[in-house]
Amino acid sequence: MPADLHLHSCFSDGTFTPEEIAAEAHRAGLQTIALTDHDTTEGCPRAAAACAALGLECMAAAELTAETDGAEIHLLGYYLDPESAPLRAAFARFQEVRQQRIRDIVAKLNALGVPLPVDRVLALAHCRAPGRPHVARALVEAGLCRNADDAFDRFLKKGKPAWVPKFKMATAEVIRLIHEAGGLAVMAHPGLTRADERIPQLVGEGLDGIECYHTRHSAAATEYYRQVAEHHGVLVTGGSDCHGLSKGKPLIGTVRLPDRDVARLRERFLQRAAGRGFLLAGAPGVTPGLAPPH
Repeated sequence: MPADLHLHSCFSDGTFTPEEIAAEAHRAGLQTIALTDHDTTEGCPRAAAACAALGLECMAAAELTAETDGAEIHLLGYYLDPESAPLRAAFARFQEVRQQRIRDIVAKLNALGVPLPVDRVLALAHCRAPGRPHVARALVEAGLCRNADDAFDRFLKKGKPAWVPKFKMATAEVIRLIHEAGGLAVMAHPGLTRADERIPQLVGEGLDGIECYHTRHSAAATEYYRQVAEHHGVLVTGGSDCHGLSKGKPLIGTVRLPDRDVARLRERFLQRAAGRGFLLAGAPGVTPGLAPPH
């Protein structure tokens, strides 16, 4: 049951449609995926339908940005109920802030003499949760930057002239939001976040797991974070963090979560679902018709 549990679609800053992600996952020999778009589960029903047709399991999920003591932490919510009222309200707020951030970034670019229309960026994004990658793509499309790396290095990275801070909720609040939506909260790519000293605090706030397997984690980093997860008694997850093609190839399936960790994640979800009174076959966050096996 190989799994890739960190995938982004065109509903946030990825380039693949949910159907293309499902098809690539099937070609890669995966059995389980999670669509983890930023601040939205809007693409999850389409991903679920495409996965069901291919015999795959699909978790409804999302990636949210949080903050603790000034450190930015990305949290993945797995097995989310897309109909959760608090979750939908939070997403609406996050999406509004994301759209305003794009306007602010483009205004800074324009002030620097970079003639990029904000309408072009939003049209290219064509989603409710746009991000800096869409600005980068628009800059490349307009011939204003050589490639996305050039756009980030010159304008969009933190500390660069067009950078605008991102709105963040406190980690405890985001973890609570994920739990209210029936989900499991996992710290994303800790090797990139470099906030290991805050992991005990997150565990105390209810963190359910750590993303140990990631495209930009070395084998040593993966093993280190497995040990950290074991020490704190939390789950191990992983995924490619695919946003589209990388060097001409999709990253989907290049990072595979071991079967035992997929099973533990599913078991924890089922325990939570049972505690909340959900029927297993009807529990939210799971591809219709593909209830997890007993």
